[in-house]
Amino acid sequence: MANRTPTKGAERGPLSFTRVNALLGVSGLITMSIGYWLLARGSITAAPLLLVLAYIVLLPLAIIL
Repeated sequence: MANRTPTKGAERGPLSFTRVNALLGVSGLITMSIGYWLLARGSITAAPLLLVLAYIVLLPLAIIL
């Protein structure tokens, strides 16, 4: 049997969330809430930018990292 070194994913386990994951997730939810609040108030510039940031950047990073 070959001697294999563990990879980064194998050290933590398949579903092991860290503090970084929690911070990214919470910041994504806060950004999303502010984006929807601005959208309800009629902002057509800042709201979509915040929602894209939350859905495309922060929340996926919270899951992947």
